[in-house]
Formats: sequence, C-alpha cells, structure tokens
Amino acid sequence: MKDARVLFMGTPDFAVSSLEALLKEGYNVVGVVTQPDRPVGRKQVMTPPPVKEAALRHGLLVLQPEKIKQEAALDEVIALAPDLIVTAAYGQILPKRLIDAPRFGCINVHASLLPKYRGGAPIHKSIVEGEKESGVTIMYMVEALDAGDMLSKVVVPIEERDTVGTLHDKLAAAGSALLIDTVPRLLAGELAAEAQDHAAATFAPNIKRTDERIDWARSAEQIYNQVRGLNPWPVAFTTHGGKVWKVWWVEKQSADSTGKEPGTILAKEEDGLVVACGIGSVKITELQPEGKKRMSALDFLRGAGNSIEIGTKVGE
Repeated sequence: MKDARVLFMGTPDFAVSSLEALLKEGYNVVGVVTQPDRPVGRKQVMTPPPVKEAALRHGLLVLQPEKIKQEAALDEVIALAPDLIVTAAYGQILPKRLIDAPRFGCINVHASLLPKYRGGAPIHKSIVEGEKESGVTIMYMVEALDAGDMLSKVVVPIEERDTVGTLHDKLAAAGSALLIDTVPRLLAGELAAEAQDHAAATFAPNIKRTDERIDWARSAEQIYNQVRGLNPWPVAFTTHGGKVWKVWWVEKQSADSTGKEPGTILAKEEDGLVVACGIGSVKITELQPEGKKRMSALDFLRGAGNSIEIGTKVGE
C-alpha cells in the first residue's frame, strides 16, 4: 500500500522526523502543507518553517495557506487527492471537509499520552508539571483539539535532568517510529481505534509570557521543573534591579529558606546564586542578564555579579 497518496501537514522541527520517516520508507508523499514563512529574530528575517525546508530538500510540492479553512486553500489541498493525510504539529484545526477527504482518514502524531495534555505545548507542560513519563499518541483528526479516537501509543520516560529540548528530540524520534509502525497496519485495516476519555482530558496551551516568569513563592521542585521545562525555549526569567535575567538552569539546594522571603539571595557561591523559594531553595547556575549573552553564573559573578548583595531579592 506504499503507493497510497499521502499528504503531510506539519510545521516545526518535531514534525520533520515524521516526514523524513515516511519518505525513507518509500511512501508516496504527494505534497506538504505547512504554515507560511514568518519573521524571526530582532531583525525580523522572513524564515521558512523547518518542515518546508525539509520538503524542499526532497523536491516536494509545498503549500502554505494562511488559513486552511479558506475555501481556496481547501480546494488546492483536496485537489491533490490524498488517500491518507498525516499531520504532526501543523498548528491549525482542520475543517471537516478536509478531514473527510482521504479514504483512509486523517491522522495526527501528538506528543503526549492522550487524553493528557491536548494542545500546542504538551512537551513543555509535561516537564513543568513534574511528570515522570510522556509519550506519543497517533489518533484520528476531528474538528476539536486533539480529541479524536486513538490508534496507537508509545511511552517515553522523562529523566530527572531532561529539558524541553532533550525530551522534544526523544519524542520526535519515538513519534516517527510509531508512525511507521502504525501506517501500514492502518492501510491494511488491522487497527481498531479507541475513543478518548474526554472527562480525563487536560490541556497544554501555547506558552505565554506569564508562564515564563518565575514565581519564587513556589517550591524549589516546581521552579526547577519550570526552568528545565522552558529550556532551551522560550526560557524562564526573573528580574533583579529592574533588569530581566533569563534563567537557563538551576540546581535544587539543601539550604534552609525558613523565615526568608521568597526570592531572597541567600548566598553567593563560586558557581552560582542561592535563592530562597517558598519551600527550599535553588542555585542559579546559568543565566542571561538583560542585553548580555548566556553565561555561567561563575562568569557572571566574576563580572557584574560582583555587585549583587546577599539579602537582596530577585523577582521583585
């Protein structure tokens, strides 16, 4: 069934491995739909999404509608006559007309163990919430957020020092392998879909600026999970003296913070600043002061950090 016409829809790095896996296995990918190029960085350089770059390397047709629900966009996509649509982090909910078009349906590679963490930031959320495992679910697409019947799953453990970056790579690899295991069985009619328990659903909406700010009243464990769950993007932050510090890494500490206001700098050590949390304390070991490059706390304390005084506060 590898001659079936497959349409791929995806946008970020996470989706690239799934596209590459389909091509490596010899599937007939007739086109790729991805988001439009967007301005990136301080200079706002127009940049193609990673899936577009991958598709062009393979000489594939690329479509980039601003809104997939627009009739003209739908007509163009459906004209490709796909037998199966595979989506992975595409970024828009598909309309029913498109979902119903392929004879084998429309399936999605989602980076969580559904019905947990539906939405655009399941990898971030799983680490921020202190989960011990995540995974990938492949399910049918419906006109609701990640709510379709499930076809297959794979569990991926979350290690104590995983970041959103390391877990992203593990899940992308696991998702592409699961896809290659699932598609032939789907095309052969060997899979029975399982309905999600919608009452058990939880959500992982896209990260907002407010999610990035460290609340020092939270526990050391929660702050540790927040920092690694936003590393390397978009990165947690705090403030000191009215300036923003991006906080790239912290270590949980045994220092007692009893009686100290959360955010109080308890100690200046060679490799970092020990800060009081609501429960316990953490040591900031890697940071990026406003207008500076990312650096170790050791380098920071050798320079401008010399003026930081014990007893002052971050996150004021």
